[in-house]
Formats: sequence, C-alpha cells, structure tokens
Amino acid sequence: MRAPIGDFDHAVPAPDCLEELTGPVADAVRQWSGSVPAEQIVYVDTEPDWADTATFLEHYGKELLDQSANCVVVAGKRGSDTTLAACVVLSATRVDVNGVVRRRLGARKASFAPMDLATGETGMEYGGITPIGLPDGWPVLVDSRVVDLPYVLVGSGRRRGKLLVPGKAFAELPDAVVLEGLGV
Repeated sequence: MRAPIGDFDHAVPAPDCLEELTGPVADAVRQWSGSVPAEQIVYVDTEPDWADTATFLEHYGKELLDQSANCVVVAGKRGSDTTLAACVVLSATRVDVNGVVRRRLGARKASFAPMDLATGETGMEYGGITPIGLPDGWPVLVDSRVVDLPYVLVGSGRRRGKLLVPGKAFAELPDAVVLEGLGV
C-alpha cells in the first residue's frame, strides 16, 4: 500500500500490523469506531532515532511539515487537582499552554507534563505519543487546522513508526474537543 502522503518504504493499514503498536494504541485501533474506517489509519515504518520532528523532517522531507502533527501531554493544575490532557497541533506550531489550554482545562497553571509522567500514564514512548489510545477520560484538545487536513502524520505510540490518520478522525476521538488557536 502506498502511503497517502510522504514516500515511506513500509506503509500498512494499522489493523494489519497491531504488533508494531504499543498496547493502548493497538487496543484503540481494534476497537475503532466512527465515520473513518480503521483501515484508513496507516502505519508507516520509520527510524526511531529520527522520531523528533526536526530530525524526522530532515530525513524524510521538509514538505511533510505541513502534514505533520505533534501530540503533547499537558498538566493543568487548580489547587491540589491535576488534569492531564493531550494536545494535538501541527508540527509547525506550538501549543498555547498558558492561554487556550489553561482556560479550557479551568486550571490556574498549565505546563507540559514531565516525560516520566506522560509516558507512564499513556503507556507510550516519549517522542511517539499519539492521541489514539490515550487513557479514558483524558481531554484531547485538537487544533482545528489538524482536523481540516486530508491526512496527518502523527506518532504511533512508539518512537519507531508513525500513523497517517485522516484529519477528521481526530475530531471523533473519545473526549476530543476541536479548538481554534490551540496551535500558535
């Protein structure tokens, strides 16, 4: 199968290669429901050493910048309560943590979650966190520009590999909220 974007050697519908995914991501693909069929989520094999956005684009092509998204875990705090959430923004932007995220979570303070907390809570590898397969009840904040793209390249749950996901599928994730201006 040819990937909808990019020039990757190995592109396979995600349901056909669940062993390449972390447990939570594989479970989410198995249980996938919505208007976008799970077979339209494509796994592409990539080098784990090139997982970080800048290095990835250097090796796979800078033209993928406009079709790539990052998923980051944030922690919103109000008093002794902490809310963890995932934010999905285009790779060319950064998450408006102190504005849009803080207000949406009703937090006094919001910041990126520490790596060990993010990986421990998601069951995913740092540098490969994806919004597919996050813990139940987590808010998934998605920049509206991500949803507008035909396909978006995002982490697979591991540093090795990426997922190509139809943009509109992000709006259908459990607890997803599409927001204008999340990525600045």
